[in-house]
Amino acid sequence: MKPGVLIISHGSRDKAWVSIVDEAVGHLSLEEELPVAVSFLELVEGRLIQDGINELESAGVTDIIVIPLFVSSGSTHIDEIEYALGAKPAPERETDLERFEVQANVHFGYPVDDDPDIAVMLWDKLRELSVHPEREIILLVGHGSIHDGFRQRWEVGISSLAERVRLLSGVAAADYGLLNPENVRERAEYWIEKGHDVLVAPLFLSEGYFTKVVIPKRLEGLRYAYSGSTLLPHPLLPHWIEQQVLRMLEKLRVH
Repeated sequence: MKPGVLIISHGSRDKAWVSIVDEAVGHLSLEEELPVAVSFLELVEGRLIQDGINELESAGVTDIIVIPLFVSSGSTHIDEIEYALGAKPAPERETDLERFEVQANVHFGYPVDDDPDIAVMLWDKLRELSVHPEREIILLVGHGSIHDGFRQRWEVGISSLAERVRLLSGVAAADYGLLNPENVRERAEYWIEKGHDVLVAPLFLSEGYFTKVVIPKRLEGLRYAYSGSTLLPHPLLPHWIEQQVLRMLEKLRVH
């Protein structure tokens, strides 16, 4: 058995976005030398998922550990990628993504969801906004999903993550809002009316249209604090990847 790691992210035309992901992966310090490929679902020519598979298999990899670098298991992209890699027999929703050509055994990991490392990352990005924690509410804002089943996964993950951030930060409360279906403004207004200072934290990997335009527009006219700081860059992301790889390697060796 020769394991390798395939880290999959969404992709962007913004080269800076791609560089941020590459930089995070470049700081991996795995206990053993493993071939690692970073691929993108779309928009990054020459570095798509099939390219990553080919790279690992050319290096003799027989078992590919897939780390989906997405913030929620409620993402429909997780469903279609897992199917296209042959890690599940059928997608839950119809997809245009065709099956990849893969000879190695695929071991599919999990996205960010409510991992403790991610809670630390979120609070690190927010802490400079906190002045009076005893009256503050942290509002996590995620993309969400309009699709039944996927929406519930978003809600489970982000609500649990919000509670982790609350315990870590010591603020009065934590909540979440989703852009799909839209309830971000409603949640912010609820806490403002209760007399809390609202600190808004975007649950996105990197800055872009949603963090710079969509979230501020949804909250237009309200009183809140927002830095727009996303999860990346942050030194803990490589640790999150390392821990997941180690867990999956242990499972591989047991079986």
